[in-house]
Amino acid sequence: MDCHHYEKIHSRRDFLNKLGMGLGAMSLSALMNPLKAGNSLLSGGPFIVPRAKRIIYLFQSGGPSQQDLFDYKPMLRKMHGEELPASVRQGQRLTGMTAGQGALPLAGSVFDFKQYGQSGKWLSDRVPYLAQVADELCWIQSMQTDAINHDPAVMFLQTGSQFPGRPSMGAWASYGLGSMNENLPAFVVLLSRGSNGGAQPLYPRSWGAAFLPSQHQGVQFRAGVDPVLYLNNPAGITAAARRNQLDKLRELQELQREASKDPEIDARIAQYEMAYRMQTSVPDLMETDDEPDYIYEMYGPDSRKPGTYAANCLLARRLAEKDVRFIQLYHRGWDAHGNAPGVVTNQARDTDQASAALIKDLKQRGLLEDTLVIWGGEFGRTAYSQGKLTVDNYGRDHHPKCFTMWMAGGGVKPGLVYGKTDDFSYNILENPVHVHDFQATVLHLLGIDHEALTFKHQGRRFRLTDVHGHVVRDLLA
Repeated sequence: MDCHHYEKIHSRRDFLNKLGMGLGAMSLSALMNPLKAGNSLLSGGPFIVPRAKRIIYLFQSGGPSQQDLFDYKPMLRKMHGEELPASVRQGQRLTGMTAGQGALPLAGSVFDFKQYGQSGKWLSDRVPYLAQVADELCWIQSMQTDAINHDPAVMFLQTGSQFPGRPSMGAWASYGLGSMNENLPAFVVLLSRGSNGGAQPLYPRSWGAAFLPSQHQGVQFRAGVDPVLYLNNPAGITAAARRNQLDKLRELQELQREASKDPEIDARIAQYEMAYRMQTSVPDLMETDDEPDYIYEMYGPDSRKPGTYAANCLLARRLAEKDVRFIQLYHRGWDAHGNAPGVVTNQARDTDQASAALIKDLKQRGLLEDTLVIWGGEFGRTAYSQGKLTVDNYGRDHHPKCFTMWMAGGGVKPGLVYGKTDDFSYNILENPVHVHDFQATVLHLLGIDHEALTFKHQGRRFRLTDVHGHVVRDLLA
């Protein structure tokens, strides 16, 4: 490449801009990597002291029904079968699945609720194990989102935008804070499917890096003999031969980088090197036979079945022990347009015991204090029935205006019940928490100012919280 061609691609202004960004990134990496320093450069003022070193995000894909699990509404049961009052709906949009219904009859939960712990949190009889740790959890009953359908809502929670093309929360955490274990990815993804069978699809863009350097994307670990695809050496290739191949490949890539000035080449080199180290670290991590029987009993019988939610919760704890920065579990099957009582029962059976066990397990190992655990879906469910309503059966459509999530450990207040919804869990009465507020709070707990963690792409500086959002300080311990 001649110098005239280079000048056409890289102006002096572009060079200085990239030089400044590169030096800033080096400083950021040195200051924010806990292996080197404990403070964040991104606070924009007094340093934000990190409350959490790592995150385990238990994403419940499909939208759990808050009225049947966490948000006790006796008035909803009392008015079972009556029409949703216009004063409650307030003209809010409905999905295409119920907009054409001739009636919107209220559906009270068929499940019994009781209060638990010092917090007096009302919980359904579908979650007896979470009831045992109710005072360890920080309940947000006033979550709200802008999206009303699954894929946009998943993308919104995971990336801060309803549209594809933005980095995921885990990718932002990896980019901003780096890795704490050089032998494992900073961002690991585990998938499971609920016992309800069919479920809404999930796409890799939900854990992608988009325009961030590609080494920050989530790496999916799968159940079975090959947890990471194409990680093992082909037959006849020794570890020494692989090392020699990577060394020669690196030399060629460095020559190409010098010629093209493409930073993505550095990302590719980093990924090759990480894959080489993972050939040793991943098999040891995924082999859980060394876990004592009492641990399997705590997580439940499914914890011995690779690929189940319970097995993935156990793996999440092992990943946390290895200091993986961001661990994302996706559990599908919560979509309850019909037979909501059956869907909720099955999904709670899949997730309740293992979720509570994860909290107990992290606490007994001294990991809960600096591990933030998050549980929740992309939106809630309607107070009215989708389809035919009977005494003991109903469906529930998507509802973005209020839903429940919980967090534990990592600097949040245990036993706090935050926010209040109306008598139907249809509108928020107190302390609304928007998705961007939630994201800002999570980043704050990691020691990051959400307004300062940005990346310039196509002439604009992007961030996870887009153009608004604030830290919900009432949630902080």
